[in-house]
Parts: sequence; structure tokens; C-alpha cells
Amino acid sequence: MDGMRIVVLTGGIGGARFLLGVRAYARAIGAEVTAVVNVGDDLYLHGLKVCPDLDSVMYTLGGGADPERGWGRVAESWTVREELAAYGAEPAWFGLGDRDLATHLVRTTRITAGYPLHQVTAALATRWEPGVRLLPATDDRLETHAVVDLDGRQRAIHFQEWWIRHRAEIPTHRFVFVGAEDAKPAPGVTEAITEADLVLLAPSNPVVSIAPILAVPGLRDAVTAGKAPVVGVSPIIGAAPVRGMADRCLNVLGIECSAAGVGGLYGGRASGGLLDGWLVAEEDAATVVPEVRVHAAPLRMTDEAATTAMVHAAVGLM
Repeated sequence: MDGMRIVVLTGGIGGARFLLGVRAYARAIGAEVTAVVNVGDDLYLHGLKVCPDLDSVMYTLGGGADPERGWGRVAESWTVREELAAYGAEPAWFGLGDRDLATHLVRTTRITAGYPLHQVTAALATRWEPGVRLLPATDDRLETHAVVDLDGRQRAIHFQEWWIRHRAEIPTHRFVFVGAEDAKPAPGVTEAITEADLVLLAPSNPVVSIAPILAVPGLRDAVTAGKAPVVGVSPIIGAAPVRGMADRCLNVLGIECSAAGVGGLYGGRASGGLLDGWLVAEEDAATVVPEVRVHAAPLRMTDEAATTAMVHAAVGLM
């Protein structure tokens, strides 16, 4: 499969770790990998442009991610956060580490100078050498907000506030992707998808990591109309997410937290959905998704070798 082109739609920590296996698989066969990364979690904090998912992918593939927390930089310090707290600066519920802060300063400076996000991402990646091409789904503003009941009224808050500040423990009606209707795919994204030999949906949160990517006009059509088979990897093992809050997000949509529930949410490509293949955990081997090839394999990303084996199994569903 020398020269194979693989595109991964990804977001979150699980998606970043999955890319370690994709990269190892690709290196072994001489394939090229493009990661199309969710920007719905992006926000401005203290005047700085923060891109949590792009940074998680960049740090993880570059060897700089904190393995204990799973997010942010290893050997992080928090002096600036402590100083902001001393001033009573809001938002106090989102902390920026000192090492991480440098990334946001560089990014914001370049965006303020007029460079689009995809170019800034490429420039930042030259330090980390991730070994895959990193593309934001869009250069435009696209933010995931949760419509909630708060302070006696219904209002929309940023997804980060919903999850970090409120721990998803407030009544929630739906998620909206602010700015999606007017967004355009970042340069190279549509071309990467339409020219791919395989499109993988990482085991990321389907509601707030994968869906915002597909909400960018033209990207869902590029995936479904492209020549490449589309294979998804379940983020659910048994009845629980591998990590994160996919269960709470699925509950907002009224979707069962199971491999079958997420597979059904994506749907079979033959009937207007996304999937040709669906890789599930061994515990979920009985999963059925109409018109989709389902295969079971170990899905716990305990190390790079296990994750690479997952990718091998996913490629087998082409």
C-alpha cells in the first residue's frame, strides 16, 4: 500500500492517541496521513486564541503531552494561572499552564498579524514534527455551544464552560455549532478527503469532536461522495466511553451510549450515512449497524503497539 493516503477526522485526547497508531501504521507501509482536526472546542481566553484539540494532537504526536492528565504539556508549571487568580481574573475555571501559554501567545500573535489558522498550525507543527499533516477543519470561527438551563433561564454557553465549569451536570437541551453555516473548509481539507484512499473516524466524541467537523459546509458531502471507504472506530466499550464525556453528550441527543448507538448515529453510507465499516471492541462483538460491515477487535489504547493493531483492524474493513 505504498503511497496510500489516509485521512483521519479527529478531536480530543482519544483522537490524538489514536493518531499515534495511525502514524506508526503509515510509516510501516509508506502511507501519508492527514489529520482533519475539530476546532469546535476553540475559544479566546485572556485575549489568547486557544485550540485544545489541535494542541492535544500536536503535543501528543510531538512527545510533549502530559501522559498523566492526558492533556496539556508535560512538566507544566502554573505561575501565570496563580497570578491571574490573585487578580481575580475570569474565567477562573479554565487554567492555562505556563508552557502551554507560549503556544497560545505565538498562535495569537500570528493570527493577529493576518495569518490563517491552517498556516499558523503548520508553523507551530515545525517545532513538534508530528509526522502527519495537521489541518484545522476550518480557519473560520466555529464554536460548540451547549443550550442549557442556567440561572433560571435558557441560554447558550461554550462547550468548555459546560464541561469544565459545570461538569455537564446542568439541564442541557442541545448542542449548536456557532458559525458553522458561514464557515469554509480550511485550504487542503476538502482535497485531502476527496483524494484519500481511506477515511478514518477516530474514536473521538461523535457529538462534539466529529460532528463539528462535518458541520462545515461541504465536508460531510466530501466524505460521503468520495471514492475512499469510510471506517469508524467506536469510542464506546461496553456501555461506557473509553474516556471523556461522550455518554453525557449522547444522552443530550437521546442516543444510547453503546457501539450500536454511535454506529447508528453515524449511519451506513449506503443509506445516506457515513460508514462503510465500524470497528468495535471485543465486548461489543454482537453489534449490528444496518448496511455497515462490523468487526470486533481490542480497542484499549494501552500503548502504541496496541493502538497500531487497532489501526490494522480498521484498515481491514476497507
